[in-house]
Amino acid sequence: MSRFNENMKSCLETRSLVLIGLMGAGKSSIGKRLASHLGIPFADADTEIERAAGKTINEIFEEDGEDYFRDGEHRVISRLLSERGKVLATGGGAFMNAETRELIAQTGISVWLKADLNLLMSRVMRRDTRPLLRQENPEAIMARLIEQRYPVYAMADVTVMSRDAPHEEIVHEIIQAVSRCEKCQ
Repeated sequence: MSRFNENMKSCLETRSLVLIGLMGAGKSSIGKRLASHLGIPFADADTEIERAAGKTINEIFEEDGEDYFRDGEHRVISRLLSERGKVLATGGGAFMNAETRELIAQTGISVWLKADLNLLMSRVMRRDTRPLLRQENPEAIMARLIEQRYPVYAMADVTVMSRDAPHEEIVHEIIQAVSRCEKCQ
């Protein structure tokens, strides 16, 4: 077994890979392939939140508000990170919560899937499932989210550009970047 594989295996015995980034960055689709490639479980925080609440994220936002959603999001991520050795896709706002960010720093390796505005918009406008974009001028909202969130996302352990490329290429780049991360040394 190569040194890279040994480092990654050892690293994932005590940590999880936590994908962060804006909606449309590819956290869920890339995360599933990454987990499959590594032979470890995959979890999607948004799916787990919906399961725990018994309703969709849109319904939670509409009926209970964003603050209620963010509290539940933190609890679900805490539970998911208590089980090490997985790939976890988080919602776009999860890393903005300082407590969640600290928990991820302690128990995971954060991987920011960074994408430009045009790519994000082309992906998110395919479906009407994004509560933060259910207003006039979704592109202006997304641009504002980029301005607010990218400085915080930049605190991630690893950054990989999300782009229109085969998922396997992005997965390979994540694995290479994580293998160089000081948390895996």
